[in-house]
Amino acid sequence: MNPYIEILRPGNVIMAMIAIILVAIVAHSISIPIILAMLAVFFEISAGNVINDYFDYKIDLINKPERPIPSGRIGLKTARNYAYILFLCGTICGFLISYLTNNWIPFIIVLCADIILYIYAYKLKSTPLIGNLTVGFMTGLCFAFGGFSIGTPQMIYTSIFLGFFAFVMTTAREITKDIEDIEGDKAEGAKTFPILYGTKISAIITFILIILDCVLCPLLYFQHIFSILYLIIISIAVILFIYAGILLIRNQNTETASKVSKYLKIGMLIAFVSFAIGSF
Repeated sequence: MNPYIEILRPGNVIMAMIAIILVAIVAHSISIPIILAMLAVFFEISAGNVINDYFDYKIDLINKPERPIPSGRIGLKTARNYAYILFLCGTICGFLISYLTNNWIPFIIVLCADIILYIYAYKLKSTPLIGNLTVGFMTGLCFAFGGFSIGTPQMIYTSIFLGFFAFVMTTAREITKDIEDIEGDKAEGAKTFPILYGTKISAIITFILIILDCVLCPLLYFQHIFSILYLIIISIAVILFIYAGILLIRNQNTETASKVSKYLKIGMLIAFVSFAIGSF
């Protein structure tokens, strides 16, 4: 794979763009602002991935020497400038959305994303829990960004709700992944939340976050935003979420945490399907 594509981590970028696609499906709307929103997310997440690899250069020399920067396929300075160009492209897309819709919130969101992604790569990534919350927040922000790009009050409310769901569940999964990686992180001298405060407390926090999302899920049906199909499909996700949470509470070993992480990911995909189908 071309190193300039590989360093973007296309899989992660596509997953982030799906948030905008889901919002567009829910709104039954396709427009220039929505297309620009997809491009903005593409550029911003790509920029975040590149600047993350830039700051992780020394660590990756040891742990992941095959990556584009430590392998020498992309120079360190070149990677930094590449990230800056991507940030600029994302910011321009945000400006165009706000200019076309006469709503400057999307532009402000992109500017905030620029700052958060940079600070996360530079400092927050290694900060216990704050790093997990930041990843969750950025995931949720993609949904809200799509809603504000459309601009109708109904879609802004719905997208914020969907964004909060994604924020909570992504944070739960990030903590679970830290439990899964605890042995490797200890060897590298990392200070994740499970290392500092224990896997049991981490599992309890994860379970609380899972239950919070499960309790909130039916609201979009009872508020007549989604159809009964949403409630049927999201029920499958809720069962999977609760099952995963119970597994983690019972056992916090690496194997269990790995299973729980996969179950949460599958549950989120099912939830996203319920959003799309429930909107019809």
